[in-house]
Amino acid sequence: MRETDLIGLIQSLNAAQAPGLVKGIGDDCAILRPKAGEDILVTTDFLLEDVHFLRATHSAADCGWKALARGLSDIAAMGGTPQYAFVSLALAPWSDARWVRGFYTGMQRLAQRHGVVVAGGDLTRSDKVLCDIVVLGAVRRGQALCRSGARPGDRLYVTGLLGGSALGLETQHGAAWKRHLRPEPRVEAGRALAARFKATACMDLSDGLALDLHRLCRESGCRAELNGTLPVFPGSSIQQALAGGEDYELLFAAPADRPIPHSIAGLPITEIGHCSKGSPGRIRFDGNPLPAAGWDPFSKPQRSS
Repeated sequence: MRETDLIGLIQSLNAAQAPGLVKGIGDDCAILRPKAGEDILVTTDFLLEDVHFLRATHSAADCGWKALARGLSDIAAMGGTPQYAFVSLALAPWSDARWVRGFYTGMQRLAQRHGVVVAGGDLTRSDKVLCDIVVLGAVRRGQALCRSGARPGDRLYVTGLLGGSALGLETQHGAAWKRHLRPEPRVEAGRALAARFKATACMDLSDGLALDLHRLCRESGCRAELNGTLPVFPGSSIQQALAGGEDYELLFAAPADRPIPHSIAGLPITEIGHCSKGSPGRIRFDGNPLPAAGWDPFSKPQRSS
């Protein structure tokens, strides 16, 4: 199939329009018209064959879903509303038009759920499939949640359950495997944390709680004390909950005097500890030092999802 045919296929699968999108797929650039009073959020993420997915275990639709979910989760962590996605896709010799259709169909299912429009991108060839996705979102001006806002005395919370994706990767079975294949970005919860509950800091848990909390504390200039209680996905180990990664839940901080409900946007909320003064990035778990373990592509061999 020629490139023009592939572009036509992608256009037919992503024909939706959105307020603020003046021009989408088909020109050299998309034209966006942001609203007054908003800050624009921009994030980018890779999805790599044999690192984030395997041909033998992940369908084309799984890959499209997961590629977009990774970007939507970043927008959620900032308290924003995702709006547009730009997808650069390098196709391997084995990835035919049927695979491309499946990829964009999976992506579009998740995009429609969150009102996102695929507004552009690029196509090329490669030895392996590579997807670079850019997601744009918006948040009320000055209201974005950052990693740097936590202060000593703030309490720490997480949404949902931890360790399910790691368990799914290990077992390739049941609800945990589905969680690994089709992660659910916590967009509604992120918006609520920014607009209603005024969280002081937030980030998504993509690389493991221990490593991601270390990053949040370094940015905020504080340390963390975890109380030893974690909301663990059924069947997962504590180690999977701490360092497994790809849970895409939200880790957030809020002042101790701010009431945080037990559920936000239908997700359980668990208090897991608090921030304190001390060496930035240091963490103690149930009274013991906790290493910043998790997924870091520059410190270990690359994994295969």
